[in-house]
Amino acid sequence: YSSAVQKFSQTLQSFQFDFIGDTLTDDEINIAESFKEFAELLQEVELERSMMVQNASDLLIKPLENFRKEQIGFTKERKKKFEKDGEKFYSMLDRHLHLSSKKKESQLQEADLQVDKERHNFFESSLEYVYQIQEVQESKKFSIVEPVLAFLHSLFTYNNLTVELTQDFLPYKQQLQLSLQNTRNHFSSTREELEDLKKRMKEAPLTCKLPGQPTIEGYLYTQEKWALGISWVKYYCQYEKEAKTLRMTPMDQKPGAKQGTLDLTLKSCVRRKTDSIDKRFCFDIETNERSGTITLQALSEANRRLWMEAMDGKEPIYHSPITKQEEMELNEVGFKFVRKCINAVETKGISTEGVYRTVGSNIQVQKLLNAFFDPKCPGDVDLQSSEWDIKTITSSLKFYLRNLSEPVMTYKLHKELVLAA
Repeated sequence: YSSAVQKFSQTLQSFQFDFIGDTLTDDEINIAESFKEFAELLQEVELERSMMVQNASDLLIKPLENFRKEQIGFTKERKKKFEKDGEKFYSMLDRHLHLSSKKKESQLQEADLQVDKERHNFFESSLEYVYQIQEVQESKKFSIVEPVLAFLHSLFTYNNLTVELTQDFLPYKQQLQLSLQNTRNHFSSTREELEDLKKRMKEAPLTCKLPGQPTIEGYLYTQEKWALGISWVKYYCQYEKEAKTLRMTPMDQKPGAKQGTLDLTLKSCVRRKTDSIDKRFCFDIETNERSGTITLQALSEANRRLWMEAMDGKEPIYHSPITKQEEMELNEVGFKFVRKCINAVETKGISTEGVYRTVGSNIQVQKLLNAFFDPKCPGDVDLQSSEWDIKTITSSLKFYLRNLSEPVMTYKLHKELVLAA
């Protein structure tokens, strides 16, 4: 028994707490130094102990074992679930990105829903895993120390230590209990903040950005042309908006390959036309280091939108039937045009599949726009007429909205517009 106590004392003396953050509070310093105090006290009373503490198992071993099983064991389960969900999500994502855009819209929508479902599951697992690690790190400050403190107190009680030793230990015990209580209270309040943060991240998971981190980062596929054809290579990309720097790290690099991380300076970013490529979610960029454009594929439509917003991306340029600057303004004629188009869609095209996706004839679109924005009689066009099919109307509306002079509205209203959408 004496040998076991000596080893335990040495363990306490060398034990080091890991704390989150750069600086420690007074309570955390007190807790961090507590084991050393315990070790010194054990060495003092070792000569005076004569028997094993009967309830050491209940006060020390079982709480620590429960902490290991319930907290650390549960954390390991969360880790396994996180890795399993991550593998499942990226496997499905790889299959999803190889889907051809020529498949039926219903099949693509179903595939998108499946990917979104797996992405949500993976996001939930990652949040729960990080949250569990945080909980273990914080709770161990008192969940480990309190059983040791109780064990030491039982040693003094059952082994008839001298009043002098008991009185010497009492002030430190009270100070440590206060530190533990303060730490527990801080843990409770921090836990509420973490719950609130987790809830807010679930509501808007893609808008989180830590200070000092890239503006946006994640996986992108790059189209690379070879002598024998075209291949899509997976990269982990990090973009810093202020410096316009894009770092691309290949993920599927073959052994012996010399290609490493690429550091590029962005010149421009343009969304890829849907009918110009077989892949979905694509956009083109130009850089100072490479001649020509680089075609990138995002993980989803929402993901492409985020990348393009970060890179100040533009829509592709279409043939413009409007040549006068005043016709591009959001004036009364423009409002009238938008209202008439939406009314026509709701009247005779609301049930049409792909009503805004299907492109109308450029000649008809040009004819409609020129007629509606004719300076002599602006707005004098009946869109309910059979002369204008629904594809021509929706294509004209899309063209008009695309070519409005910027800014359409102030940045102050941007967030409200996004929330309304």
